[in-house]
Amino acid sequence: MPELRPERIAQFIQPFRVEPGRRVRLPRDFDPAGVRTRSKDETKELLAEGVELLAEYQSRLAAQDTYSLLVIIQAIDAAGKDGTIRHVMSGVNPQGVEVHAFKVPSAEELDHDYLWRYARRLPARGHIGIFNRSYYEEVLVVRVHPQVLGDQQLPPSARKGDVWERRFREINDWERYLSDQGYRIVKLFLNLSKEEQRRRFLDRIEEPDKNWKFSAGDVQERAFWDDYQRAFSDVLSKTSTEWAPWYVIPADDKPFARLAAAGVIANALIDIDPRYPTVSDEAKAALQVAKSELEAEEPPGERPKPGKNKNKNKRKS
Repeated sequence: MPELRPERIAQFIQPFRVEPGRRVRLPRDFDPAGVRTRSKDETKELLAEGVELLAEYQSRLAAQDTYSLLVIIQAIDAAGKDGTIRHVMSGVNPQGVEVHAFKVPSAEELDHDYLWRYARRLPARGHIGIFNRSYYEEVLVVRVHPQVLGDQQLPPSARKGDVWERRFREINDWERYLSDQGYRIVKLFLNLSKEEQRRRFLDRIEEPDKNWKFSAGDVQERAFWDDYQRAFSDVLSKTSTEWAPWYVIPADDKPFARLAAAGVIANALIDIDPRYPTVSDEAKAALQVAKSELEAEEPPGERPKPGKNKNKNKRKS
């Protein structure tokens, strides 16, 4: 479809990109509702075609075995992180994708620097890694709840001065290093409105099959909404770089959010432009020798070879 041409994908996702150096103020600068230009069914159909495109590029990424794709998804509670991952990555080869959800740090993790546990989960070359929440929690939750910083067993010098500005710099430098090593970093912020979060929380309470998704802590955390909006605004402003830009995805409309996320991921893979390895003349000659040997083993009266059937069909047509 024309919508899946690289230039159309790039044009579609451009409004979501946080240009490096831009000062972001949520929710003023990015509307969580977004603007849907297609019906719900059309959006889902286009997403299905986009998933096929992702599967093709993932296959090429794995075959080339040179680059890695790291997808970071950050959001407030109930913004649809799990659903986005499930729908967008539904058609890819699970052997080439790893999803990691980071919870409260363990005792072992607290005995290391704050980036350690994330570095251990980086995808290998040729793979796609998805961080469902990420090291950005270290400048979001930890900032909204400063007492968490005290649990990180940091030396006094690491708690002096502007901790958050220092961490922004450290994260930017680390992402620059990863980029230089062949990682393409895609950062998605699912931008949910406070009213839509309220509705989704009520759905989780009222629908029995969704009760497991809800905890009383979700409402308690909602009381810090404005603090999180300020923290997210700062993250988007200070850590959107040329090598790892942020994309703010309107999340009130789930089908549209999934399509937008797929578009950003597809655009990153298109930019990498992975290719299947080419075979040398020597290797091609070896393939022909192997083919001849295998064909010579064919028992008498065996069914025709697939290649011969294909040629006959071509002549008939």
